[in-house]
Amino acid sequence: MVTFLQLNTIFLSMIMEAIPFILLGVIVSGLIQTFLSERWIARVMPRNRFAASLLGCGVGLLFPACECGIVPITRRLLRKGVPLHAGIAFMLTGPIINPIVLAATYIAFGNDWHMVLVRGGAAVVVAYVTAIVISFLYPKLPMRLREDAMMETAAASETAAAPVDREPLARRLYHVMLHAIDEFFSVGKYLVLGAFIAASMQTFIPTASLMKLGGNPVTASLVMICLAFVMSLCSEADAFIASSFRGTFSIGALSAFLVFGPMIDIKNTLMLLGVFRGKFVLVLIGLIVASTLGVSLLVGRLLG
Repeated sequence: MVTFLQLNTIFLSMIMEAIPFILLGVIVSGLIQTFLSERWIARVMPRNRFAASLLGCGVGLLFPACECGIVPITRRLLRKGVPLHAGIAFMLTGPIINPIVLAATYIAFGNDWHMVLVRGGAAVVVAYVTAIVISFLYPKLPMRLREDAMMETAAASETAAAPVDREPLARRLYHVMLHAIDEFFSVGKYLVLGAFIAASMQTFIPTASLMKLGGNPVTASLVMICLAFVMSLCSEADAFIASSFRGTFSIGALSAFLVFGPMIDIKNTLMLLGVFRGKFVLVLIGLIVASTLGVSLLVGRLLG
């Protein structure tokens, strides 16, 4: 009985923690759909994959969204014509380098800027490397068939319709809310399922058994990557959990936890599977794991 009460508590806390950021994400997604035109995006987006990916990494500074809310924003940007590599770079860095998360990291680690710089710098490196590799592996968008059909329908309707900037502001805001509601119910089901799976794993898999495996830098970083995935914490709160491991794990392993969790966890993996093809999601996760492990080992060697 106690176990299921714990499961229920963890599940509800995840849902309540994520809902505000999901709402923020779908509203931003609606604003992008209504107010940003494909021509404007094409004009500001560099054609060079290296520059576009770097720009994607930097845009995350402007979006206070966690890993749950970033998925609908990224999906909308891709539908608007943002290159896949730039969208992936933005999706991976946005939940980490935005000011709210960096401020939370600063406070969680005792007003120490070192961990803030380590987290932000490592996130940009992992996201940039992943985005560049993705740009070579996937020249075309690896969207699910349903997403491909929706993108074609949206493109046809926008071509046939009158320019949206000629509509009254109230009408355009109405479109924002319609798109936000549609996005909310589209991604919300994956949030609920992912939160339940994550809560179940936290309840029935003892984390102490995983922590015993952290005897050397490689296994320590892999353990923290696994913990970040299983715990599925919101990026605004994970730094406080990471700081509690300071006496057990090195700074390299802690950086793996702080970088990997906001990029990939159980909740947003299911959201990604609702947008992209399964094989692409597996490749993306593999690239992030490899990049995070490599960067965490480098951090541990330089600062450990």
